Amino acid sequence: MSNKEVVKELVEKLLTIENEISLLQEDRKVTLSDYKDRLDIKAFRAALRIAKIKSKLGTSEDALDNILDVVEDRLTVI
Repeated sequence: MSNKEVVKELVEKLLTIENEISLLQEDRKVTLSDYKDRLDIKAFRAALRIAKIKSKLGTSEDALDNILDVVEDRLTVI
């Protein structure tokens, strides 16, 4: 297979992936829109981000909770 064919194949695959990503992003937008009347989407997104962060920490979750308590206390004083 020539270099030109390999590049063409790679470009096609990447374009397909980019198209699929766009479709998934649109699906995400529509799905969140479907729930906006039943749920506080802003709060949901924040909770989802927090849950993802906690899942990445594993055993460090207790340390995060302790630090977060201090930070939240400081922010509520301001």
